[in-house]
Amino acid sequence: MKIEDSVKLDFSDVLIRPKRSVLTSRGEVSLEREFSFLWSDKKWTGIPIMTSNMDTVGTFSMISKWTTFGMLGCFHKFFSPNEIKEFLQEHSHTVPNSCLTIGMRDGDMEYGKEVLKSCPLNMILIDVANGYSEKFTDYIKEARQTWPNHIIMAGNVVTAEMTEALLLAGADVVKIGIGSGSVCTTRKVAGVGYPQLSAIIECADAAHGMGGHIIADGGCAYPGDLAKAFGAGADFIMLGGMLAGHDECEGEIVEEHDGKKMLFYGMSSETAMKTHYGHVASHRAPEGKAVYIPYKGSVDRTVQEILGGVRSACTYVGARKLKHLPKCTTFIRVNRQLNTVFGN
Repeated sequence: MKIEDSVKLDFSDVLIRPKRSVLTSRGEVSLEREFSFLWSDKKWTGIPIMTSNMDTVGTFSMISKWTTFGMLGCFHKFFSPNEIKEFLQEHSHTVPNSCLTIGMRDGDMEYGKEVLKSCPLNMILIDVANGYSEKFTDYIKEARQTWPNHIIMAGNVVTAEMTEALLLAGADVVKIGIGSGSVCTTRKVAGVGYPQLSAIIECADAAHGMGGHIIADGGCAYPGDLAKAFGAGADFIMLGGMLAGHDECEGEIVEEHDGKKMLFYGMSSETAMKTHYGHVASHRAPEGKAVYIPYKGSVDRTVQEILGGVRSACTYVGARKLKHLPKCTTFIRVNRQLNTVFGN
């Protein structure tokens, strides 16, 4: 047994300290970035904020809308190859900014081959809850051999050494986050996790030293959390809960006494497992929850809030481009970041 005494931080534990700036308007800030990758020789240019590959968020409607803003959309892994092919044919504008998701179950590699045989997607996300098994590392090696020039993203992990291991195995981008999602209960059920801000800082440091990149996945509840994640070194950010409840999620809307609600659930929840696999396997416990959240209408307003918030953070510290934000960021630890006297 070992105890690490060093302080580990979450988004709520810090604020970004403002600095003198020559920027006069949020409109002067560019959020677009161009990326080169460790293994793939492809490049990608856009705003590096991604929709989650959760089935309530990674929908065709969300991806069709989200990609028009120059951001990345991840298909959830329960679409059939024909469904993805037909969608991409009808919505060709989404192709450069769309990402295929596969898992590590039997048949998932074959599923990926079937989709990519007929769809011109450049990005593949290999998504598992626990990225610490040797089997997962071997799976990434196989994926790199299968798709030598695709941009491969893989996760989830939360430590520097495993970030390096996945990059060495063939990943271009490593997805960071365990237990930080709004409908994830891994920390309650398994007692496992890592404060997300510290995970981003440590894993970004490891990845960037090798020429790799990271995705911060989970933990963002406010636009300011995205600014903190980018300031901490995240190259990409994946959003789930912040995008839930919108028209583009395609979920059923129910009328309750306090207003309209929409169902949102974690992909390791009992709801998800029964929906996609028919049951919860006897050897496991659900590590996610299902909740009804307020209906939010179109995602357009949320996009404006998110992008406007990140631009505002850049103007507060003098970062004219998003890629400059980590160099301009100084975090200060706080005991309270919000005045909640009139609500959150």
